[in-house]
Amino acid sequence: MDMPRPTEQHDRLKRLVGTWIGTETMYPSPWDPNGGVSDARIENRAALDGFNVVQDYEQSRDGKVTFRGHGVMGFNAHADQYYMHWFDSMGTPPNEFVGAWEGDELELTNENPMGKSRTVFDLSGPENAYAFKMEFCPHGGEWAPLMSGTYRKQG
Repeated sequence: MDMPRPTEQHDRLKRLVGTWIGTETMYPSPWDPNGGVSDARIENRAALDGFNVVQDYEQSRDGKVTFRGHGVMGFNAHADQYYMHWFDSMGTPPNEFVGAWEGDELELTNENPMGKSRTVFDLSGPENAYAFKMEFCPHGGEWAPLMSGTYRKQG
């Protein structure tokens, strides 16, 4: 029996593999009432024979780590959608985001007891850079930006 192999859908996620350094704008929100500018370091690696990308994320301000996250991204062929399972240092239960590529942008959404979240990984710019944004919509509310960032691949 031949073992399954990653498909072109799995391979699209490999564009995110690498070490990325960036600057982020945090918008005022219940999680960061004043907002501000942060630095970020992201380590993305291919895992499980290329079926997944594992992400380790650190955000810092004034040289002090203020937030950490861990994501596992992949493609669900049965549902024909991408997913990301997200865990972070806020102590909330894991979140599952799902979505699709639209051109060079991967948009993933999540709904949980607090509301809806939308993330976009935008790889339409230079080859060794990407932009990211996250928006939040409380139940019955309007979409509002939580953060945006730009990142450059190292090495």
